Amino acid sequence: MSDLVTVTPAAAEVIRSLRGQHGPLMFHQSGGCCDGSAPMCYPAGEFRTGSSDVLLATLAVDGVPEPVEFWISRAQWDLWQHTRLTVDVVPGRGSGFSLEAPEGLRFLIRSSLA
Repeated sequence: MSDLVTVTPAAAEVIRSLRGQHGPLMFHQSGGCCDGSAPMCYPAGEFRTGSSDVLLATLAVDGVPEPVEFWISRAQWDLWQHTRLTVDVVPGRGSGFSLEAPEGLRFLIRSSLA
């Protein structure tokens, strides 16, 4: 399913920077709290996933030695299963706990029909 999630060059640059600061990373795409439906970036394993989550992709990002897992809540996946997701980054501070927030940036999802 990894072709369902891609990363823009700008997002890849931020991911490389965050990897240098925090070590291996992961994303979790929820459908509600903490900045709506923005993807949240955490140190790998810091966000606890469970049976209510789906591992949607393992992203290979140039310059990052290990894949970056992209998780989504099962409820959100049920709604978005017919889309392709693109992780992008824009200026501004989201209201969540994502690692890029202190950098004055926020990840967001752009989507298109699969």
